[in-house]
Amino acid sequence: MTHAPQGPEPSPNPDVEGTDGSWDLTAPLREAIAEGERLIAAAPFIRTQADLLEGYDYLSGRIRLAMQSAFDHDLDRPLFINPTHQFSRQGLDNPDAVYLNAYLRGGAEYVVRGRRGTSADLSFQVMSGSYSASSAAGSMLAFDDRELDIADDGTFEFTFIADPEAKILIVREVFCDWEHESRGVFTIERTDTIGQPARDLTRALLTKKYEVAARSVTSGILTWFHFPHWFQYDEPVNTLTTPTSTPGGLASQRSSIGHYALAEDEALIIEVPRCDDAAYQAVQVGSDWYASTDYETHQTSLTKAQADTDPDGVMRFVVSEHPPSGEESAPYLANWLETTGHRTGSLMLRWQRLERDLGAGDGPRVTVVPLAEVPGHLPHLAPLTHEQYAERIAARQRAVARRMIS
Repeated sequence: MTHAPQGPEPSPNPDVEGTDGSWDLTAPLREAIAEGERLIAAAPFIRTQADLLEGYDYLSGRIRLAMQSAFDHDLDRPLFINPTHQFSRQGLDNPDAVYLNAYLRGGAEYVVRGRRGTSADLSFQVMSGSYSASSAAGSMLAFDDRELDIADDGTFEFTFIADPEAKILIVREVFCDWEHESRGVFTIERTDTIGQPARDLTRALLTKKYEVAARSVTSGILTWFHFPHWFQYDEPVNTLTTPTSTPGGLASQRSSIGHYALAEDEALIIEVPRCDDAAYQAVQVGSDWYASTDYETHQTSLTKAQADTDPDGVMRFVVSEHPPSGEESAPYLANWLETTGHRTGSLMLRWQRLERDLGAGDGPRVTVVPLAEVPGHLPHLAPLTHEQYAERIAARQRAVARRMIS
C-alpha cells in the first residue's frame, strides 16, 4: 500500500498577520455550533435514539443555512439562493415548493427578470425581516405571477424600490404535479451596483460574516422550537383548523394546521374535498423539529395531483406508522402518509392560487381509528403491492432530483 507524499508542516509566516492563529475568526461559529448541539440534545420532544439522530441531521441543515446566509448573500450584489431543501429543512418547509431568497437593502432599486416555468403557482413576497423566537416576520408586499406581464416565451421583468424596512425577497415555485411541471429561471440585480466589482476581503468583513453565521445557527434553532407553539400546539391534538390565511402568506393562499399523536396501532384519517378552485392543494406530515420529514424516499406528503379522489369528490388520507391496507401482499394504500417513526408531529394542508375564498366546508375532517379498521373507512382506495409502492417512491426521488437543488 502506497501513501501520498506529505507536504511540509504548516508554520506561521512572520510577514503575514494572523498566520499564527491569533485571528481565530471562526471562534464564534464554533461556539454557536456547540451551543446548537446542546439545544438539540436537550429538545423536550426527544424520546428515542432516532429522534436524537434526526436532531443532529437537522443541526447540519442549520449550519449549512447559516453559512449560506452569511457568505453567499451580498447586499451589493444580490442573487437568489435556495436555502431550504431536502438537506436543509426549516419552518415546516413545503415538500412541493422551491424557495428562493434574496436579501435587500432598504431604498435600493431592483430589477427582477425571469422565465416562468410550469409550476402550479409562482409567487413573490417582500418581508420586513425573518422569523425569530419572539415574533413572526412581517409581509410588506405579496403577489403572484398573475400580476406580471409575461411574454409568450414565458419571460418577464419588473422593477421595484425596496421599502426602507424591507429585508428579503422570497420567490416560491410550488409544484402540484411533480412529474410534469418544471422550474423557471429567476435573477435579481441592484441597478446602482450592477457592473461594479465585489468588495475586497478584509479581516473586518470576514469577522462579521462568521459572527452572522454564528447568530444564525442558534437563532434558527430557537425560532423553530417556539414557532409551532404559536399556531399548531394551540390546537387540540389530532385536529385540523378551518382553512385560514397562512401567517405571513399570500392573499391567494390558505392553510389548515394541526398536530398529531398516535399509538403504533392507530391511524388518523383526514377527509378533505378536492378543490378545483385552487391550482395547488396538498397535505403533509412534519416532525417535532417543525420541519418536513423525508419526502424523497417516503410518502410523507401528497398533492391533489398525486392523490386519489373518491367518487364523492373527497380525498381521504391515512396517517400512520405502519402500512394500513391489512393485506400482506398489498399492504399500502395510495393515500397513505407515513409518519416515519414519529409518534407525534405536525400536520399541514395548503391551498394556493385560489380563485375564491374557502369556508369550513372546504376544510378537513379528522378521525382517529384503530389501524386494523382503516380499510373499512377507505373502501375506494385500492391496495398497492410492494412493487407498486416502490415505483411511487422511485418517481418521488427522480422528481426531487430534478427540481430541488439549484
